[in-house]
Amino acid sequence: MNSTKHDGRIAGRRVVVIGGAGAIGEAIVELLSAEGGAVVVADHDLAAAQALADRLRRESRTAFAVAIDISDERSVVDAFREAADRLGGIDVLVNSAGMITESPIDEMSLAEWTRVVEINLGGVFLGCREVLPYLRSAGGGRIINIASQVGQRGRERLTHYAAAKAGVIGFTKALAREVAGEGILVNAVAPGPIDTGFSATLSAETLSETAKALPLGRTGAPAEVAPSVLLLASEPGGNLYVGQTLGPNSGDVML
Repeated sequence: MNSTKHDGRIAGRRVVVIGGAGAIGEAIVELLSAEGGAVVVADHDLAAAQALADRLRRESRTAFAVAIDISDERSVVDAFREAADRLGGIDVLVNSAGMITESPIDEMSLAEWTRVVEINLGGVFLGCREVLPYLRSAGGGRIINIASQVGQRGRERLTHYAAAKAGVIGFTKALAREVAGEGILVNAVAPGPIDTGFSATLSAETLSETAKALPLGRTGAPAEVAPSVLLLASEPGGNLYVGQTLGPNSGDVML
């Protein structure tokens, strides 16, 4: 990321989007590839990732699909090796994989708690750890972790998810301090309620209450989250962001 080209975009950057076949991940892949990035769509659903990559290639974009299970260390290591081989290196990582369930604390099993934290926080740790050697080889780079406004404000019946996403924000700050001197800028994006299938496991009551409480009066769309990622990944737009959390959240959290 030491290019002197200051077009505010990411032309020529080599990007890995983990969870790239999900709703928000796909919107990120779409935008970054449209802006000239070469993108690996890394997802546990390889068929969906491959379909997206194939479509982008038909549109004369550079895109590849790689299978990844972010709860499996060996899978993460292998996925980064394959991604770097496909792209010729890595400049940008976007950690966009996640999961959510809903349970009152006294009905939540340890297995449910552990799985949600493992995917939402443990997966970010593994992705960041494994990408660092590639970013160092490239002379620097960007990491963007997708957090959530729930990790900033909390939410009843989502204690596991809130803890994990708050952890992502804290992890982002700590890692940013650790590697900024190497030209590796680590930041987060914490979307508010977004219209995706991701929240299909939540109750109708929870979804209705959420929408009504937003100052903007509506939830967001994945395409409205992706530009925050583009900003953090771009030069010179993202050059001064270190350990920050951007909040495209319809006013749910105001910092």
